[in-house]
Amino acid sequence: MSTYHWQKSSYSGTASNCLNIAPVGDGTLRLRESDDPDVVLATSTASLRALIRAAKAGRLPAGGEWRLWSPGRSLPTAATRRTA
Repeated sequence: MSTYHWQKSSYSGTASNCLNIAPVGDGTLRLRESDDPDVVLATSTASLRALIRAAKAGRLPAGGEWRLWSPGRSLPTAATRRTA
């Protein structure tokens, strides 16, 4: 496994459930939660930026449907939501 230079989110404070982020030489980012450091997510800066903007604007779908969303795609609406 590669060694990354992890940085803790300033919003985490002294809490144990922290978001860590690491830049990678290819221009992508790695994310992990301090409670489960073996699970590492890879993303682009553009995708993370779009996710943060959507979250701040309250545009993320409720009920876990966020996993269906990606930058450049429309968010699911009541008419287009998939049911399990």
